[in-house]
Amino acid sequence: QVQLVESGGGLVQAGGSLRLSCAASGRSISTYSMGWFRQAPGKERDFVASINWNSGISNYADSVKGRFTISRDNTKNTVILQMDSLKPEDTAVYYCAARIGFLAGSSSPGSYPYWGPGTQVTVSS
Repeated sequence: QVQLVESGGGLVQAGGSLRLSCAASGRSISTYSMGWFRQAPGKERDFVASINWNSGISNYADSVKGRFTISRDNTKNTVILQMDSLKPEDTAVYYCAARIGFLAGSSSPGSYPYWGPGTQVTVSS
């Protein structure tokens, strides 16, 4: 079973950048597809980005395309979400998720059995 922990969240002004990291332990994530999701207060957990096992396929929510970049380093068991040109509406708790298999990442939270505890991102206007 894989354990996930996010880091890198914080408070940033609109237009700024943050780099979120997801560190995995317990098992190698080299055979897992990975995803990032976010949840604002009172709202559902929304898809942000996903990446397949070998970084060959990545997908993004329309709201973050061109601003966020997902990447992974299987040798370090780490997944990164680089967030640029941040907007106040990006404010949320960001979660890393994993699912075993060589398929492309999924945009459905229910497809991922493994989750981190989340990291808060707050973007001020």
